[in-house]
Amino acid sequence: MRVWVDDQCCRGHGMCLTLCPEVFTLTDDGYAEAVRADVPTEYEAAAREAIECCPEQAIREG
Repeated sequence: MRVWVDDQCCRGHGMCLTLCPEVFTLTDDGYAEAVRADVPTEYEAAAREAIECCPEQAIREG
């Protein structure tokens, strides 16, 4: 599984970081980014939850 954050959509809510800190972080500007584009198997469920819970639908799989 691969993920990425659309920086044009992200508004820095941080939900992804709360749900899956092993894959997501916030930049110095407060916006999300994927620190691991290739999500390890053990974090796939949490990454999918982050995708589903993103208020701006800024996280993409693929």
